[in-house]
Amino acid sequence: MIEEPPSTSPESNKGLGFFKKIRLFLRGLYKRVSYTPMNQKELSGVLKEAEEMNLIDKNILDMMEETLEFSSMQVRDVMIPRPQMIVVRHNEKPKEFLPRIIDSSHSRFPVVDEDSEEVKGILLAKELLPFGFSSNYDFNLEKVMRPVNFIPESKKLDSLLEEFRKKRYHMAIVVDEYGSVSGLVTIEDILEEIVGEIEDETDIDEEKQILQVSDNEYLVPALTELEDFNDQFNTEFIADDFDTIGGIVLKEFARFPALNESVDINGYKFTVVSASRRQIKKLRVKVTE
Repeated sequence: MIEEPPSTSPESNKGLGFFKKIRLFLRGLYKRVSYTPMNQKELSGVLKEAEEMNLIDKNILDMMEETLEFSSMQVRDVMIPRPQMIVVRHNEKPKEFLPRIIDSSHSRFPVVDEDSEEVKGILLAKELLPFGFSSNYDFNLEKVMRPVNFIPESKKLDSLLEEFRKKRYHMAIVVDEYGSVSGLVTIEDILEEIVGEIEDETDIDEEKQILQVSDNEYLVPALTELEDFNDQFNTEFIADDFDTIGGIVLKEFARFPALNESVDINGYKFTVVSASRRQIKKLRVKVTE
């Protein structure tokens, strides 16, 4: 008969020294693994017990839980959809696509056929450096673009990450069952599913900006402080439970919203235009009154 493992709950271990807590936790974990087949849910429970006993911190717990979910995720869950791809057309001159590349701050760009929209290659931004320093530089897109790696939407993320590592490339073009391009995925997109949002200096600058896109519409970073939002829009949102406008929107939804979902709050229509699986990133704010 299989014995039940001893409890490792924090209540039963009050007053114990740190190292004794570790021994008890590891002993309980060993018995669970030895005697009881563990599924993902049970393993997640053990990790939460470790966090409650202060054996691991909250950040480590979050990362471990993301890693558990990661193994079941597919490329379609994290890819950048085709309409959001920033591309270079095969017949364009550098002076035509350079402003687009500079504005995006990306390092790799799909090169597409001007007629069929077929992806012909990948352009690395660093290949444009000679062009920037010499007006006589004969730029030939055909010569500098890299081969394309196509992958199906259904490919598992852990498998793709291993492929990225072994073959040493950082971007893949995603195709659907009919062979049509449905998006792209980068190694950064995959790593963010494990460690959370990876920000660089350009991300930080963008997060501070409120951009007016029409007479009554604005793009607003979800992490905009309520005080700054109130100053910009002459509103009176109160920071009781949340410090940011994204928190106010999340509270109004009472759940995590999907992309392009909208909610009306005090004469303003908030639409989620960018989000990860865990965080609203950017909102479109429309003045309706």
